[in-house]
Amino acid sequence: MDLISIIGTILAFVVIIVGTILKGSSVDALWNPAAFVIVFLGTLAALLVQNHGTVLKHALRMLAMVYRPPSHRPSDLISRIVGWSEISRRQGLLGLEPQIEAEPDPFVSKGLQMLVDGGEPEAIRSVLEVDLETREATDLAGAKVFEMAGIYSPTLGIIGAVMGLMAVMQNLADPAKLGHGIAAAFVATIYGVALANLFMLPMAARLKSLIGKQTRMREILIEGLVSIAQGDNPRQIEARLQGYVA
Repeated sequence: MDLISIIGTILAFVVIIVGTILKGSSVDALWNPAAFVIVFLGTLAALLVQNHGTVLKHALRMLAMVYRPPSHRPSDLISRIVGWSEISRRQGLLGLEPQIEAEPDPFVSKGLQMLVDGGEPEAIRSVLEVDLETREATDLAGAKVFEMAGIYSPTLGIIGAVMGLMAVMQNLADPAKLGHGIAAAFVATIYGVALANLFMLPMAARLKSLIGKQTRMREILIEGLVSIAQGDNPRQIEARLQGYVA
């Protein structure tokens, strides 16, 4: 669990609520059903038009990564690869077979299986790089869903504000309704801008960062497995892979 991301999300709500109170308004003023429908459902509608259903489902699954990011410890992965190299030198490549069954990551287990099956180094690299590029493209498409939501929601907030002001203009003969009507009109703008800048865009940036780290880990893995297939010395493999660690 990423405590920092959880604190950031809670703080985003606190900023809006406390800011509203400090400005002399009430928390009740932040709730407006019409603004909610226009901004939130409008943003959802735009995303449904833009994206395929499978992309949206993948984006929702990726949302958990923000609060439960996968482990990215290059030094630990390098130590594991060096260990596999030492096993292969002592017991041969078939000695790595138990590692396949114990490996929870399908990408890692696929690479180890190709290694145990005696795949050529370049064949291993070619197959795994295709898998890497495909997974990266799929994950980036999921992250882009949140980025697009951050682009659409402020515009829908403005649309909601304009629609609210249109309703106010129709009630100019009743001054008692003007103040409340104008305040309600701008709630949609708050929804749109807050949704974009406190939630959607930060989440998209976070996911892109995690995808980049995950890609780097898989690049390390590919290079390590290829080196083992080439029969390189464990110390040489370790020295080569350390170049990936900043």
